[in-house]
Amino acid sequence: MRNRYDVSGLPEAQFEPGSRGRVLRNSLGIYRKREMDSVEAERLAKATDWAIRHYDADHRFSADDVCLLHRQWLGTVYPWAGDYRQVNIGKGGFAFAMAAQIPRLMQEYQRDVLATHTPCQFDSIERVVEALAVAHCELVLIHPFRDGNGRITRLISTLMALQAGLPLLDFSGIRGPARKNYFLAVQAAMGRNYEPMKETFRAVLRRSGWTG
Repeated sequence: MRNRYDVSGLPEAQFEPGSRGRVLRNSLGIYRKREMDSVEAERLAKATDWAIRHYDADHRFSADDVCLLHRQWLGTVYPWAGDYRQVNIGKGGFAFAMAAQIPRLMQEYQRDVLATHTPCQFDSIERVVEALAVAHCELVLIHPFRDGNGRITRLISTLMALQAGLPLLDFSGIRGPARKNYFLAVQAAMGRNYEPMKETFRAVLRRSGWTG
């Protein structure tokens, strides 16, 4: 199997020897993908608990917070955790933002998205859904890190939902046809069309137990 992303210009040393290009070089010497998936999942749960305790309902998130959360999650696994990627990456033929543009794009994300949509405390569920959709799409499109972008973006969404008084978000329904629709929603956001992602978040909220 191929590794998760198609990455150009990376030396073989960036992958753990013996992993057949499926596990990035890491501080733990793990080369089996299933083992790394387990380690990352365990650490993500701990990082989520930390974040829920660390950020309150009135917090306005920043680009530095995004980096801190990534480092809190993967800092013991990858030496580059929390640092913006230096390579260009894509997935399924879709190219994310060029690496050289990430620092500028993240500052714009902080100014135009996080400063507008956090704290995520609005007077209607539709306004909350819009905030979740915009913040989610724009961070995914930037894809600031070498790996773990989808999961860190879902964590930001969860923290925003908690600020709005909503339950912990359950993204487990995004699989099969729903996963395809999710990627189409991300691509639609390239043209500032957030309606497909708003529909995705409505489904996530229903699955998460929101009945409002």
